[in-house]
Amino acid sequence: MGLGCVALSLCFAAVACGGDDKSADSAATTAAAATTAGGGSATTVAAATATTSATVESLKVGYSAWPGWFPLAVAEKQGIFEKHGLKVDLTYFVDYTTSLDALSAGKLDINSQTLNDTIFAVSAGSDQRIVATGDNSTGNDAVICDKSINTVQDLKGKSIAAEAGVVDHFLLLQGLAKAGMTESDIQFHGVKTDAAAGAFAGGQFDCVAVFAPFTVEALKRPGSKVIFSSADFPGAIPDHFVATGDIVDKDPSAVQKFVDAWYETLDWMKAHPDEATAIMAAKAETSVSDYESFAKGTTLFSADQALNAYADRPGDPTSLVEMSRRINPFLVSSGLAKSQADLSKLFDASFTKAYAGQK
Repeated sequence: MGLGCVALSLCFAAVACGGDDKSADSAATTAAAATTAGGGSATTVAAATATTSATVESLKVGYSAWPGWFPLAVAEKQGIFEKHGLKVDLTYFVDYTTSLDALSAGKLDINSQTLNDTIFAVSAGSDQRIVATGDNSTGNDAVICDKSINTVQDLKGKSIAAEAGVVDHFLLLQGLAKAGMTESDIQFHGVKTDAAAGAFAGGQFDCVAVFAPFTVEALKRPGSKVIFSSADFPGAIPDHFVATGDIVDKDPSAVQKFVDAWYETLDWMKAHPDEATAIMAAKAETSVSDYESFAKGTTLFSADQALNAYADRPGDPTSLVEMSRRINPFLVSSGLAKSQADLSKLFDASFTKAYAGQK
């Protein structure tokens, strides 16, 4: 968005710190983002907790193929949303980009998406709020190459496929930048993630940048290997539940019920790891053994870990506010965004804080 880890007892271990500082965001944006990340809106929390769970509310929620988002399939199958008085119209998108467009167009109330893709949408004028941070990619996003390529420097002049403008294109650009290279040093091909993985496996490209579970397909090519992954860029690819500003302002109690249901789902998965893995593997259309291999590459956050991620810790890339300060100018300098995003409303930790207060 990795190998090892036991079933899906879900690797709630903290993510390692690291990474080099990039240019900071503007002082005004930084201060506003830090303030919002620290607490969210008090009005939001009050309104969210004022409505009793007996009231049935509804949300349109989207997600796509990523190990950190497949727990939504567990919540749906186990009736956990309904338990919280919430009717969820859950839409699974084979095409991640289409889910991003659906949220920006107001066709969804909440979508599952990465930090860099969310900042890109905000920079384009979309009012989006991160209402829960779900996980961090710790190896499940990867640049995979054929047997002739062994280093990032070997990528020069090679054909590389990735879905243009989204998460693994972003990872590719970061890897190139770290090696003193840019996209102009390679032959970049914008291809949808599932098609890119299949085309690379079939020998069409020298390399591909994809996320799990599509990494499994890419690695079917004989001799293929990971050149670098999100494990090499700690904190760079956090994944979230992102709501429209409209639903947060108009129906915060429904958003609160969604966040509460999410954390109950994680608890259920810890108590029933084999059953949870089977549900998620079926949704991912992969084997249980393959799905188990994704566990180490996606670190799912407990509520406490999520609140820690919301906190502003300058210099620490596992802080969402710090990472946003790095991503914002990088999106512009790499040509993915025309201007930096206003992050003053982006981080809303109030729903996670309200949940944690109930425990």
